[in-house]
Amino acid sequence: MRQLRARLAKLLLAKSYIEGEVVLTSGKKSDYYFDCKQTALHPEGAYLIGSLFFEMLRDEDIAGVGGMTLGADPLVTAVSLVSYTRDKPYPGFIVRKTSKGHGTNQYLEGLANFSAGGRVALLEDVVTTGGTLLTACARVADAGLTISGVYCVLDREEGGAANLAAGGFDLKSIFTRKALLEAAQG
Repeated sequence: MRQLRARLAKLLLAKSYIEGEVVLTSGKKSDYYFDCKQTALHPEGAYLIGSLFFEMLRDEDIAGVGGMTLGADPLVTAVSLVSYTRDKPYPGFIVRKTSKGHGTNQYLEGLANFSAGGRVALLEDVVTTGGTLLTACARVADAGLTISGVYCVLDREEGGAANLAAGGFDLKSIFTRKALLEAAQG
């Protein structure tokens, strides 16, 4: 796994990490931007992310994985595909930002693959304050699923883990900013 992490770190820095002042979804200003979708939509990046998340989830008692659209879409797909090849298939679901507005008017897509009360892991690309994840957690709970844990590619270490913990959720990350920079060096 160490080699996979090192390769993913290099790919993330090459494709997803941009230094310079930006305003984040949370409204905070930052001296860097992390656009994980650039790596997650790359074939090798998807494989690496899917493999690393799968290893983090392997021993968890879960029925599947999901996350808020758009950032989690490629992550959910990558984990679902990798899990199938490793004989422990995790179906996926996607949480909409707004309800469908027609038909079933639901927030979650993919619920037919889950039983009521099923334990699931929530995936996210980048966590800053955790606000988006808390919204996703509420929608997942409202849909009748139980969240076993929350996982991200990058924890910016700017309060997200604490905010999620206050909401009753444990955050686990593949990288923090510092760990990402170190892994890419080594």
